[in-house]
Amino acid sequence: MRLTEWLQRWWRARVLLKKRIAEPVWRRVVADVPVIARLSSADQHRLRKLSSFFLHQKVIVGAAGMELDEYMRAVIAAQASLLVLNLGLEYYAGWVEIIVYPDAFIVSHGQQDDAGVMHHSRRALSGEAWGRGPVILSWEDIRPKPYAAHGHGLNVVLHEFAHKLDLLDGSANGMPPLHSSMPPQQWSDDFTRAYHRMLSHLDHGHRSRIDPYAIESPAEFFAVVSEFFFEKPELLQEELPAVYAELVAFYRQDPLQYSAS
Repeated sequence: MRLTEWLQRWWRARVLLKKRIAEPVWRRVVADVPVIARLSSADQHRLRKLSSFFLHQKVIVGAAGMELDEYMRAVIAAQASLLVLNLGLEYYAGWVEIIVYPDAFIVSHGQQDDAGVMHHSRRALSGEAWGRGPVILSWEDIRPKPYAAHGHGLNVVLHEFAHKLDLLDGSANGMPPLHSSMPPQQWSDDFTRAYHRMLSHLDHGHRSRIDPYAIESPAEFFAVVSEFFFEKPELLQEELPAVYAELVAFYRQDPLQYSAS
């Protein structure tokens, strides 16, 4: 074993010794978050370790009087880490902060039109992801709700951290940096066809089983289908099989196998 590999293992062991998510807290997360509960015991064990490293590397802070405890941080870390369970935390390199508000937060945006006039708008959001900046979340929108339907498809944490993956190459365009084995043109073709199919479906007045917010932009489409990939894999595979296959290749996971286990 090379010295660098030995040092890395030693460092990881020390982090887990001091920072591992406490067993009672982790059991509560697994019980409260359906997308985590569906994992096999072995994958839950790996996710607990990865989530512990996530909390070691990132800073999760409250805003507007929000006070966070170990359980709340673990809920966020576990779902964020699920996306990169088979990719690694290096996919979240280059930034450190997650900001949590008690409820939806107000953001102001300014945009200049072709005539040079600035237009300002204010919106209430449940989450937002900045390129090399923080992820911002609303606890009211991410806290586990025992009364919520199992696997309802919407997951703000998965959505915003999917944006972070999309932004890895500096552009929010619905195509994160792909593995060398994944042809970019195939991804583009599969996602473009699915996007326009959904757009046409909605334009003709049909209801969508996938969150219509997906058609806001290619970036939102990727984030929304990532939510459904983990939350409602059966539905996504049935509705958009080519997109599902691309996400299996990208995330190196197949949630349908989790659901069947």
